Amino acid sequence: MYTYYMICFVIAMEKEAAPIIARTVVEKDYSVCGRRVVLGKLLNSNVAVVVCGVGKVNAACGAQYAIDCLQPSIIVNVGVAGGLNSSMQVGKIYGVESAVQYDFDLAQLNGTAIGTLDEYDINYLPLSTDGRYPLKKLGTGDRFNDSAADFELLTKTLGADIRDMELGAIVQTCKHAGVKCAAYKIISDLAGSGSTTEQFLKNLAVCFNTLENELENMVNGIKAAVNG
Repeated sequence: MYTYYMICFVIAMEKEAAPIIARTVVEKDYSVCGRRVVLGKLLNSNVAVVVCGVGKVNAACGAQYAIDCLQPSIIVNVGVAGGLNSSMQVGKIYGVESAVQYDFDLAQLNGTAIGTLDEYDINYLPLSTDGRYPLKKLGTGDRFNDSAADFELLTKTLGADIRDMELGAIVQTCKHAGVKCAAYKIISDLAGSGSTTEQFLKNLAVCFNTLENELENMVNGIKAAVNG
């Protein structure tokens, strides 16, 4: 078990994790509760990859396992995500400065803004950043759709640039544990440019190529975030 400078990637899908695992000198590859965990060396750094599965509960469980059992210096979420406005480009990588769970709503009970967790008084939770990529705000929810109501909520009410299904839960888990969290998202689809499902499937290859090409720069940025 590594206890020093462990970078732990918590990633939803096997295909999103594949470019990172392919560059990793694997020392251990095992399964926990049906989820794959890989330990090894990546670009001279001790790393772990937890393939957690899609959605907020899976993401939180994966992050908590990593924190409890792998003792990371930082949890990093990497993957494809949807762009919500014209500032986003398909196939481009972005850093995430803050994340909110747009399907969490205690407004009627607490009088707080949508996405504000019961234990917080703000809805967006900040992440560790390094400035190597443009920084954006992200909304997380347990649904993948082309809903006009969701788009209105994400863009007009919350001012999000990106949407996904995991990061908000990972950040919440890390905040409770006092562990740093960073995220890098590659845009697979853009709202208002046709079916997000069709775009997602069409653009996966270019997104994974971006991840492969940016991996060294991204890891260097993660190290900077750990030390920052």
